[in-house]
Amino acid sequence: MSQMPQQAAVSKCPSCEEPLESGDRFCGACGYDLSAVPARPVDSPTIAVNGAAPARESTPDGVDWPVARDSDGHGHPAPVHAAAELPGTDSGGSPLPSAPPPAAPSASPESSAPGVRFDHPGRPQEPDEYPLQAPDPRRAAEPFAPAAPASVPAAGDKVCVACRAGRVDGDGYCENCGHAQPRERDHMEQESGPVAAVSDRGLRHHRNEDAFSVGCTALPDGAPATMAIVCDGVSSATRPDDASLAASRAAGESLLTALPRGTHPQQAMHDAIVAAAHAVNALAEEPATAREQAPHQNAPACTLVGAVVTAGLLVVGWVGDSRVYWVPVDRSTPPARLTEDDSWAAQMVAAGLMSEAEAYADERAHAITGWLGADAYELEPHTASFKPDRPGVVVVCTDGLWNYAESAEEMAEAVPLDAAARPLHSARVLVGHALDGGGHDNVTVALLPFPAPSQGAGSA
Repeated sequence: MSQMPQQAAVSKCPSCEEPLESGDRFCGACGYDLSAVPARPVDSPTIAVNGAAPARESTPDGVDWPVARDSDGHGHPAPVHAAAELPGTDSGGSPLPSAPPPAAPSASPESSAPGVRFDHPGRPQEPDEYPLQAPDPRRAAEPFAPAAPASVPAAGDKVCVACRAGRVDGDGYCENCGHAQPRERDHMEQESGPVAAVSDRGLRHHRNEDAFSVGCTALPDGAPATMAIVCDGVSSATRPDDASLAASRAAGESLLTALPRGTHPQQAMHDAIVAAAHAVNALAEEPATAREQAPHQNAPACTLVGAVVTAGLLVVGWVGDSRVYWVPVDRSTPPARLTEDDSWAAQMVAAGLMSEAEAYADERAHAITGWLGADAYELEPHTASFKPDRPGVVVVCTDGLWNYAESAEEMAEAVPLDAAARPLHSARVLVGHALDGGGHDNVTVALLPFPAPSQGAGSA
């Protein structure tokens, strides 16, 4: 029994691509003779690992197919031709006519290449130009006013310190570049007659918890008097920045009120410390403190140190570990420290248990034993009076400065020689000295020349 020749295994009709079923001899859609479909050649390319061309093998049908040349025989790569460069023939074997090169497209049909149309049959020809719509006379009458950017600061607005162009919003950020602005208390400077003070946040703290108050006034006999109060907020307490600000303001106002009335400067200093203590105690009763304390009860607290200078008297007062130094104009005479710290280290030295070097090297050295605040022990304001016999400069500062100039000699070396004549400049120099040393704490310093010069008299 003769067998039918095996047809090519195809899944679609080669003519119309209609799906086929196994065993079909003719396409059910177009009648194509499927037995005429040639067998699919075996395609199993081999690629050498080193990238060399594989050796040519004879195909299964015995036909020796040509292989493309790698070069033109002269060591040059074989030329590559585009399809349009090769001659072709029609179905009768005659050469095809050569077509002219296409012309560059033109905007109008008349200038285009033959047989090419850029217009569309059945569609009206589009114009080369479109007339613009006439402007609305109502809009034309309106004057042109470009809108200003929202971030441009108006007169009186605070300008960004970063871009110098944007307005600063109520939250302290630039509306133009988004830069957070420095807080007002990050760096403060004030000069009142012959007395000046500078306070800086330092390099490690996220806010400035120091505050100061300076001023000058006159005694009942017309003699000049200057004063400076410096407060250091206790960081472990709640709202230390508010405590130092309240204490410095209360003490400063008390002194400037009492001195013109004839109150003795030493008594006035004592009363000023008491007034500062009351101001800090009142903060513990405010709702803002109660919310911030929960669930831990911790009243606001700070230290205080101050000085009053008259024509022949120097009065100092303190609670805590901020200090007052005396630096004479004649640097050949010795300087002096005029306060004693309310601290663990000072207690160890006073009790004879440790030397000063050993005590201040201990990690407990700066633990204070006296402060202003509702949870403080019994308030004990310290005051002292001095009558220097020569001109000099009084340095009132927090531990943010004296940590880098602890002894009186070190402080005198850091104070500029012209400090009595340029107190503000010298205060800036001392703050810079602390920042150059590391700036681990807030830094505040006030300078008062002694004796108080008469040209600085007047209300602060």
